[in-house]
Amino acid sequence: MLVTAALCFTAAAAAFAANPHLGTWKLNQSKSKLSPGTGHNDTVTYTETGAGRIKLTADGVDKDGKQTHWTWEGKFDGKPYKVEGATTVDTIAYKMMNDHTNSMSGMKDGKTMMTGTITVAKDGKSRVVTTTMTDEKGKKTTNKSYFDKQ
Repeated sequence: MLVTAALCFTAAAAAFAANPHLGTWKLNQSKSKLSPGTGHNDTVTYTETGAGRIKLTADGVDKDGKQTHWTWEGKFDGKPYKVEGATTVDTIAYKMMNDHTNSMSGMKDGKTMMTGTITVAKDGKSRVVTTTMTDEKGKKTTNKSYFDKQ
């Protein structure tokens, strides 16, 4: 029984340690398809904080070209967790769809303002983030951002 428990713990630890989303990602702007007048993240870092929690830190620019910095900490369990420093959303829910893909949904004042997916390539060296944003006037824009692992 102890051997079984040890094997389960080892397998779980290895699976979490092998999370392909962890690490620092840099925007490859030449590959990305960004809508005019929208902001974007230039650098995104995911780190483990313990107890199955992930911290996301993002630096980029807003729709006016001003520098942005925001953070999120939570689990990839589909539940909304608070965002600090963002103006477009106040919570984001990330949900694991499979080993390499997460869906996301961002809300502001209880209203969905962003949906999308994050897919890490099988080799773990790049990822594609597709987001559809709704602005304060109800206009929707879609961005496809390509990131390289640092």
